[in-house]
Amino acid sequence: MKEISGEQYPEWDLLVSWVAVVASGSISRAASQLGISQAGLSQRVMALESTLDANLLDRTTRPARPTDAGKRLYEQATILLQSADQMVDSVRNLTRAKRNVVRLGCIDSFAAVVGPMIIKALVGTSHQVRLWSGMSSVLHGQLESRQLDLAVTNRGPAESAGIHCQLLFSEPYVVVLPASFQIDRLTTLTELSSHLQFIRYSARQIVGQEIEHCLQLHSENIERSCEFDASDPLMSLVAAGIGFALTTPLCIWQSRLYLPDLKVLPLSAFSGNGRPYAEMIRSFYMCFRENELGSLPRSLHDLIRVGYESQIAKEMAHGLGMPVDQVYLHP
Repeated sequence: MKEISGEQYPEWDLLVSWVAVVASGSISRAASQLGISQAGLSQRVMALESTLDANLLDRTTRPARPTDAGKRLYEQATILLQSADQMVDSVRNLTRAKRNVVRLGCIDSFAAVVGPMIIKALVGTSHQVRLWSGMSSVLHGQLESRQLDLAVTNRGPAESAGIHCQLLFSEPYVVVLPASFQIDRLTTLTELSSHLQFIRYSARQIVGQEIEHCLQLHSENIERSCEFDASDPLMSLVAAGIGFALTTPLCIWQSRLYLPDLKVLPLSAFSGNGRPYAEMIRSFYMCFRENELGSLPRSLHDLIRVGYESQIAKEMAHGLGMPVDQVYLHP
């Protein structure tokens, strides 16, 4: 029995024993699970009742059943023990983070363009980073199942409890065409599709879902032809003069091998009903479990924000022949 500020609190093992009794439904099964005798477990229950000055078991029934007080204790003790487990995991993970590998998952375009900057910045520090790439939905699942420690995705704040998401930056969607394609007047994307095939990202990708939403918003009804999960095959077809696509500066920069054969235009260069298309953006978030990894998430967040704005965004703007504010949007 512990005494804190004049209050008497039950020993930890007594609470563990009580949760086992209620969860298993009998003292004999609980004793077997805990590896102690039935008599020893009965003594623990009685010690717990004495500490709390409450009857926890109705011994007039066979088998004995928890009283209302016993049920309430079971509910509260279960929450307390779960919180204790989370506390232990959090402390252990924090300690591991100081000396072990940190697993960072990123969507493909981000990993290809920003990943080298992250790795270079952390060389020589106490952190070693393993960089994984994949789709946002997959990365969030890996973060929730603890296969990843951090993830950079296009999804906003996660629904899962304990997962925190911080906005890194955003970028506008643009239209990419073959460099050789000439047209006197730009109106709707549907009209453009009468000259070039529309090459899409698949709906498995968030970028594909957002583009589909944009088309619906502007009442664009474009025939489906080619669809891809990745940017490289999409850009190769555009560069070959086969079609056009909606994409983002970062995706183009990931596939900049094809840049000499591409023409990049802002979405506002197109119009419907006499009005330029509204800007559509893609945002990036750093997601991680709260109260873990110490200051690492904040440090990486700041590193990416500063490095992207001061270096990568400027290189992209120069290479794409566009103003910086057409390839990078401040958070």
